[in-house]
Amino acid sequence: MIGTMPDTETGEENCMLGVSVSSVTSLVEGQTRMANPSRTFSDVRSIVLSCHNTKAVEEKINFYNNWAVNYEQDLATMDYRAPRLAAECLSSSFEGDRDKAVVLDVACGTGLVCTWLQKKGFQHFVGLDGSNEMLEVAKSKGLYQELKQCILGTTALPIQAETYDVVLIVGALSVSHLPVTTIRELWQFAKPGGYVCATTRGNADNKEYKNDLERILSEMEKEGLWHRVSVMEVEDWEKSVSEQELGYIPGTVYLYRKSEK
Repeated sequence: MIGTMPDTETGEENCMLGVSVSSVTSLVEGQTRMANPSRTFSDVRSIVLSCHNTKAVEEKINFYNNWAVNYEQDLATMDYRAPRLAAECLSSSFEGDRDKAVVLDVACGTGLVCTWLQKKGFQHFVGLDGSNEMLEVAKSKGLYQELKQCILGTTALPIQAETYDVVLIVGALSVSHLPVTTIRELWQFAKPGGYVCATTRGNADNKEYKNDLERILSEMEKEGLWHRVSVMEVEDWEKSVSEQELGYIPGTVYLYRKSEK
């Protein structure tokens, strides 16, 4: 993210420079702009596992660009509940005027979390994501006042510190996506007294990551950077895609409030 290139026609900012994309997997390539209604859970399972195994940044972006058209349908097939649960956790503890609160939605994807937050009275949203196609879907919903295309976890985000009443990151804090240290960067963007809401999975492959994340969250509380508002442990987070885990995997919503100066 060497610089930003505002698009005056779309209202989006592009924070990526010179990214080349390459083939990831035939499971998501060659899709049209129309969703495929015939996909089964087995199809979705293969796609998600492929995503987890995709490491290179350019390949990850290309993967999500290709997945965008079927993304929400596929997550519904997985019974993915994190967006709704995060919105409920934040809404139940939020103190302030939600009509005026500005929410930064990091790794916003197609806008699932803010769709739920709007139903709970929040109105002002700024979204960040690395996939332009995901952002196009989010843009079509008319929820966001601003959308920025940025590669997360590589360089500093083009966001002014202490700007937002709420900072969200739902679904991206996991072993296959972003480093646990990302949470410290996100803390900077919340106003004093603002909220940071994050999620992670509790399945076997993500256990070490989850433990490391919780260690950092606790360290930051000991440093006086914030205090814990709520931790929601959920057993039925989403359907498991692993052969080693049957049924649903667990997940957690973390809600912290930044210390006042």
